[in-house]
Amino acid sequence: MAIVAAAAAVLLVPPAVGALTGGGDGTQLRGLRMLVPNSPGGGYDVTARTAAKAFEESGLTGSVEVFNLPGAGGTVGLGRTVNESGNDRLVMSMGLGVVGSVYTNSSPSTLADTTPIARLTQETEIVVVGKDSPYTSLPQLLAEWKAAPGRVPVGGGSSPGGPDHLAPMLMAEAAGLDPRTVNYVAYDGGGELLAAVLGGKVAFGVSGLGEYADQIDAGELRVLAVTAGERIPGVDAPTLRESGLDVEFTNWRGMVAPPGLSAEGRAELEAAYAELVATPEWAAALERNGWTDAYQPGPEFGAFLESENERVAGVLRELGLTS
Repeated sequence: MAIVAAAAAVLLVPPAVGALTGGGDGTQLRGLRMLVPNSPGGGYDVTARTAAKAFEESGLTGSVEVFNLPGAGGTVGLGRTVNESGNDRLVMSMGLGVVGSVYTNSSPSTLADTTPIARLTQETEIVVVGKDSPYTSLPQLLAEWKAAPGRVPVGGGSSPGGPDHLAPMLMAEAAGLDPRTVNYVAYDGGGELLAAVLGGKVAFGVSGLGEYADQIDAGELRVLAVTAGERIPGVDAPTLRESGLDVEFTNWRGMVAPPGLSAEGRAELEAAYAELVATPEWAAALERNGWTDAYQPGPEFGAFLESENERVAGVLRELGLTS
């Protein structure tokens, strides 16, 4: 009982803001928890666990707990975050997928209900197949896809409205296909999608590069194209434009906290992430995962979220995927 009480006391000790802004007193941000709103292995999961490791190794925090609460394209986790009003030791790893899921899952909670803390990364999506796939180039895949879109299923690690869904829909539109004819199979995160691609359950997958870097390096997956505007160093694959599709698309990820934070609590979290992105540990993680630094502090990230919300809503309407 004494040990449990002591441990609880440690978690309840508030950190000093000065330590996170160069105070130099050695105080760490303690008790930080990161909620991942999809299954292990997905982009939000990789981002959260990478950030937690960099936080710990750089000495900015004590131990950081990462836990998964999947469901409804991330909106189950979003609802939990919104319900934790005032909790300044909880953040949720999120990205473009949650923006779309709010619409496609008719979520009662929205990102406008959260406290934006930081945008962290940006990365290309990839069009990927298993090593034994008959598809060796995107033009070859496109020819069969256009001939019979229903018989060429595409998998993604996000629900409709997320990046893994929007990218192939924009690809289909550019290829002259009605997006509503596309056989899109949604998986709860990159882990489930990987099994489907390797198992041949889908003809191809669309996901973030960082999620599958290891499998690509090991030769288990073949990248047919990247959705970024330029080729990615270290990835032997053309852009969509080089392959005949006039599409450029990038994904991003960041962190939000519950509503109702005190000014001090919000400042501590924002300062922690500002310190994180300046560490060599984070710089190494960006390079290792093929991520681009896209850091924005809380207020700027909040404005960006508003613009992304309007953009995604417009794209979903344009594609005929929402009213």
